[in-house]
Amino acid sequence: MVHASDPLIASVRKPMPPAQFDALSREILELKRRHNAVILAHNYQVPEIQDVADFVGDSLGLSQQAAKTSADVKRVILPDRDAGCSLEESCPAAKLRELQATNPDFYTIAYINCSAEVKALSDCIVTSGNAVKIVEHAPKDRPLLFVPDENLGAWVIEQTGRPMTLWKGNCYVHVEWTHQAITRIRQQFPGAPVVAHPECTRSVRMLADEVCSTEKMITWCRKTPAKDIIIATEAGMLHRLQKECPDKHFIPAPTERCACNECHFMKMNTLEKLRDCMTTLEPQVLLPPEIIERARKPIERMLEISALPLENAG
Repeated sequence: MVHASDPLIASVRKPMPPAQFDALSREILELKRRHNAVILAHNYQVPEIQDVADFVGDSLGLSQQAAKTSADVKRVILPDRDAGCSLEESCPAAKLRELQATNPDFYTIAYINCSAEVKALSDCIVTSGNAVKIVEHAPKDRPLLFVPDENLGAWVIEQTGRPMTLWKGNCYVHVEWTHQAITRIRQQFPGAPVVAHPECTRSVRMLADEVCSTEKMITWCRKTPAKDIIIATEAGMLHRLQKECPDKHFIPAPTERCACNECHFMKMNTLEKLRDCMTTLEPQVLLPPEIIERARKPIERMLEISALPLENAG
């Protein structure tokens, strides 16, 4: 289990004082009851938000939960409207449209970390957890365009053998890990396997014992007999890993600059902001109806393919 005194995680965000957490969480739970709302939190959110959420998971899990929720609050609200994504910013819809025009036959597969406008231009959406299955299921007679994460796309090519044109984008957090930094931590913990997210660069993936989505990290870490495990993904994942596998010691993979890596966009969402947005039901995510309708189709296609038995995905 990771301890706050561990020098390897000195830069990981310190937990909220218990009294403050208790007071805010009670307010949030009452607001959730009053609105019959549901709170969905990604694995990279701060621990306090994870602990009050109805569901914590990866992008695929959140999509599935959002699709089947019976909550009354159908509007989507965010604690901080400015909590964006470097991947989303790397792929403007206008630029994607220009690239698609160079080959009208492109079958466009978009990683879920992109804008609604980019989703609306896509044939199917993927997450890191289902990208291989979706690509294997893509039409065999059409050239594939994968946006916006070139590292995830390259890993999918390695797994499937299917050539794809890759958009030049990346997650600024996951490219911080280097071959040298991972080599050093492996020397420090020679018996500890490395589990890396596919958004990491190939030089890091080559050193990993397992490359997988955050959700699959949970399963892998439960099953491995190793007690020390090096984790190369955003530091928020450590909180859930600790809760799910309390008998394991999780070591955040260091970058060249620090012992961990946090997404400043994810960490813009705080428990206080969650309380405030549930009080006012603002800020809302508002989109033009035509974008919603066009973006819904590739998401629904993803959910349909994700539900197929493995033997039918190909």
